Amino acid sequence: MLRHFRVQNLAIVEEAHVAFGEGLNVITGETGAGKSVLIGALDLILGGRADKTLLRSGASEALVEATFELANPVDVDAVLSEAGLPVCEDGTLIVRRTVSAAGAGRCLLNDAPTTAQTLRKIGDLLVDIHGPYDHQSLLDPAFQLELLDAFGRCQNPRDAYQERYRALQVLEQRRAELSGDSADVAEEIDRLRFIVDEIGNAKLTPADDEDLVQEHAAAANAEAILKAGSALTEALTDGEGAAFDSLAAVQQRLAELARLLPEAAAWQKEAQSAAVQIQELSRTIADRLARIETDSGRLKDLEQRMALVQKLKRKYGPALADVLATLERQRTRLDDLLTRGERLERLDREIAAAQKQMTAKAAVLSQARQAASGKLAQAITRELRDLGFLKAGFGVDLLPCPPRASGVDEAQFGFAPNPGEPMRPLRAIASSGEISRVMLAVKAVLARHDRIPVLVFDEIDANIGGEVGRAVGGKLRGVAESHQVLCITHLPQVAACGQRHFVVGKEVRGGRTFASILPVEKTARAEEIARMLGGKDSTAVTLAHARALLESCAGCPA
Repeated sequence: MLRHFRVQNLAIVEEAHVAFGEGLNVITGETGAGKSVLIGALDLILGGRADKTLLRSGASEALVEATFELANPVDVDAVLSEAGLPVCEDGTLIVRRTVSAAGAGRCLLNDAPTTAQTLRKIGDLLVDIHGPYDHQSLLDPAFQLELLDAFGRCQNPRDAYQERYRALQVLEQRRAELSGDSADVAEEIDRLRFIVDEIGNAKLTPADDEDLVQEHAAAANAEAILKAGSALTEALTDGEGAAFDSLAAVQQRLAELARLLPEAAAWQKEAQSAAVQIQELSRTIADRLARIETDSGRLKDLEQRMALVQKLKRKYGPALADVLATLERQRTRLDDLLTRGERLERLDREIAAAQKQMTAKAAVLSQARQAASGKLAQAITRELRDLGFLKAGFGVDLLPCPPRASGVDEAQFGFAPNPGEPMRPLRAIASSGEISRVMLAVKAVLARHDRIPVLVFDEIDANIGGEVGRAVGGKLRGVAESHQVLCITHLPQVAACGQRHFVVGKEVRGGRTFASILPVEKTARAEEIARMLGGKDSTAVTLAHARALLESCAGCPA
């Protein structure tokens, strides 16, 4: 769960620390108090886009920090390990994100620098945010299919289908590339032949890279190299007063000294070793000089070879390896086109086999979805009845569609909010308040199957009230039995169901606006509920109503 949350210099928040708890955490406050800033801060922690306009006026850097305590960090640790980051110690994950006025913000996981992309991967495993407008996604058939697959645990058959689907796409793409207008194919064959001949005739090898450059440098500077090298061999062994001769004299003197001073024998051996090394060095230099060519014709050949290699790199590179890869790729393509009749026949056989395999996998996936659709409809219907739709009906239909990446099925959620009305597609009849409750029902069902530990509901109770609000609060509390739930709400009926209550407020000091988020209990909480019931100036009646509402929700699991 999300245990600690810290926000610094973000929008109107100068400094805020929040210690969330298990179960249902509700967050309330007047409109414009800064509740949206908290959602924005949480989005940053989850890898959302950083915008320096979020910085508090006058601040050079904003900081958002979150500490998660994970009962089972296996999936998170797998992502951390893959990214080369420290894994969770005792299930603790610390996430930090900074936004800088200079634009160079930082992302850290367990105090190690990382990328926003890795944050997003981790965030997808930790938190699911549902905002006030996200319920519109429930009207999208693709989203409906995702929900059905999640509920029915259809990932394995879906993965198996997608593997065959992608394989078929590759084969069909290859066939499309081979087939086509004969004139176009003939033109491409000519183009490919030119490329293959141009690169192939050059007979390139890996030596045409660095080795060629070094050989050219040696040939271009042959005279200077030979002159300098000869001077070195003269100084080492061949010339008058060479180092080798001097060391020979030193060895003789040390031999004489050793008769008087025994330890000089060791010095003599060291001098002898140095003489051998000088001799070997001179021989190495001489051997290399012997391979230096001063032939101007050879230099010209090398220059022409380098010019050819550079030309091919410019056309097909940028590196020599890229040129060679182009040769192999175009040679294969040319071979495909020259033998396209046989290849098309072979591809047609492969496509037929791949279609058969894909159809079989699609059938398995459709069967799994069909088996899950009725159960999902029943589960959502039960949840909807708890949310005030006592006579409502909910259906999940599967409609056939042409093969696509998601399968050969299209999901359609049906809804009949009132008795006697036919089941119709959800998008055709539901109001925004109804959609919000349907989404909550879906979340309540999927929560039992969902491994994401933290669920955030941002004003999911928009456009509802009264007893329905109480039902929504109870349902959120029920979901919070298996997940940590953070809920931003304007409904007192929902706020009263929270197991922990935080109030976002703001004040003006010295011409600056400061936002805060503080936990409230007992009297302070009753006063906040009363404000939500009756406005800013609570009365004895609204306070009594607030206390009664809190008492009625106390200990209520759902």
